[in-house]
Amino acid sequence: MRGNPITARMIPSIFTLANLLFGFLALIWVIEGDFTLASAMILLSVLMDSLDGKVARRLSVSSDFGKELDSLSDLVSFGVAPAILTYQAILLHQQPEFVRIIGLTIAAVFALCGAVRLARFNMLNITTYFVGVPITFAGGFMALLILLRTTLPWYIYLMSMAILAFLMVSTFKVPKLSK
Repeated sequence: MRGNPITARMIPSIFTLANLLFGFLALIWVIEGDFTLASAMILLSVLMDSLDGKVARRLSVSSDFGKELDSLSDLVSFGVAPAILTYQAILLHQQPEFVRIIGLTIAAVFALCGAVRLARFNMLNITTYFVGVPITFAGGFMALLILLRTTLPWYIYLMSMAILAFLMVSTFKVPKLSK
């Protein structure tokens, strides 16, 4: 019995799926209450996300399939996981009750803005700059902030998520640092 070998076209998708796997694991560790490990998984997703595009370009195997898979993975790893992580680790236990409701609302808006940002990115197909802050940056930044959760006041997380949500859907041109 002979299996199909891994082809060059599949290699970038392996990195993309690793991104998604780490985003999924981040959510699992949020459920388990290990917020440091959840943050680390999001940061590993950042690494995998940076590698999938580089590998695809290096191997000249970029595809529409890869672009769509990347966006779906990014939504989980950099939209949903950081929003739930921030809500669970920082905002859930704040008093009074309205702070939790505002926190939940901003966490949801963060994830939704990330989805809009990714859809717009796929539609525009601009190669020299980003329109709005990339979701990878926004989610990675929130994961880094969670690592500082014992030193920063809760409202920094609330403001950061709100500002990053706005910046993701803004029309600001953000230069691409590398290709």
